[in-house]
Amino acid sequence: MVRLACALVCGQQDRISEVGACGFNSRILPFVYPIRLVKVNEDTMELVRGADGVCIPCKPGEAGQLVGRIVQSDPLRRFDGYVNETATTKKVAQDVFKKGDAAYLSGDVLVMDEYGYMYFRDRTGDTFRWKGENVSTTEVEGTLSRILGMTDVVVYGVEVPGAEGKAGMAAIADPNDQINLETFYTDLEVALPQYARPIFLRLLPAVSKTGTFKFQKTDMRKEGFDPRNIKDKLYLLDQKQRTYIQLDEELFRSIQSGKRKL
Repeated sequence: MVRLACALVCGQQDRISEVGACGFNSRILPFVYPIRLVKVNEDTMELVRGADGVCIPCKPGEAGQLVGRIVQSDPLRRFDGYVNETATTKKVAQDVFKKGDAAYLSGDVLVMDEYGYMYFRDRTGDTFRWKGENVSTTEVEGTLSRILGMTDVVVYGVEVPGAEGKAGMAAIADPNDQINLETFYTDLEVALPQYARPIFLRLLPAVSKTGTFKFQKTDMRKEGFDPRNIKDKLYLLDQKQRTYIQLDEELFRSIQSGKRKL
């Protein structure tokens, strides 16, 4: 299967000589391996295409989604799909390497350096990666909403300098300042594994929604956890104190400089 082909190139750590690299593709002979990094819209994570309708390969330093060419006649490059047809459709894109072809969407956003080594950056769709684990925003949102009495919750990943992947952040509607953070943390310990617990909290009067009642994550993701730009209450998960503590500018600078480890 094409996923196996991707793994053979990008998952064999003993063949990766660069520290932190998770894969390699030749810059001199890029077509040797059936994989490619293609450009994506950073807000929607949708594939970006050129005037000819074909996906645009990434240049060194550009973030893109890892895709694998599907060749049904090749055992290592074939993709038989899932039992669920909808899930299969979401994982296959057309006209990727060239017109008329098909490719498997890995869901991983990577960056390639000038030598061809690839480094993990993010996950597409409703997941992000933290501490080596994929976190489902939908599952975490449902869990937090249940814990908090079915209040509106939005979960997304935010970039932290020096950290691999993205840290979880939850924007929670708390118009009446009723959330008890110590109790909330205690409930989280039972309900979610450590890697899935939000590192940051943003308590706000209401969570913005689109006209179709979907939560708007793009703007909040861009705003991150900077208390200088956000008027809402911000909190940081403190594992030692087993609660969430207020995130002020001093603590923010400590995180940005790497002095405060998450």
